[in-house]
Amino acid sequence: MTESTALDLATARQTLAGQPFSRLLGARLTAFGDGGATLEIDIREELHQQNGFLHGGVLSYAADNALTFAAGAVLGPNVLTGGFSVQYLRPAAGRTLRARAEVVHAGRRQAVVRCDLLTLGEDGTETLCAVAQGTVLPVKAP
Repeated sequence: MTESTALDLATARQTLAGQPFSRLLGARLTAFGDGGATLEIDIREELHQQNGFLHGGVLSYAADNALTFAAGAVLGPNVLTGGFSVQYLRPAAGRTLRARAEVVHAGRRQAVVRCDLLTLGEDGTETLCAVAQGTVLPVKAP
């Protein structure tokens, strides 16, 4: 990545804040750079499904955005998700959802990124609840 396409945590946070849906969920970036990104969301009642667990759509959103931000740390700021899959391992319950993504491989045309989705308990213990993998594509600047 050249200096002109380099991003830092502050710029990445501004980008996230520019996404209305991310603001609605209260998403925040807690780490960004070197081919990785961590996104967190406080788990609250209105994000639950009927059985009292965090809705799978929230997990999917977190994976999608974390994957894309991690790739953006390598490919530059103008990227879009090409596709991703999520495997749910256990119901998500706790106080915070943490999506920790890292680039597995990056070329000129795409990056392959994986993401662990964890919940944090009241004591800070992490529990893996889902894993995701996807491809992210660079696009021309708008």
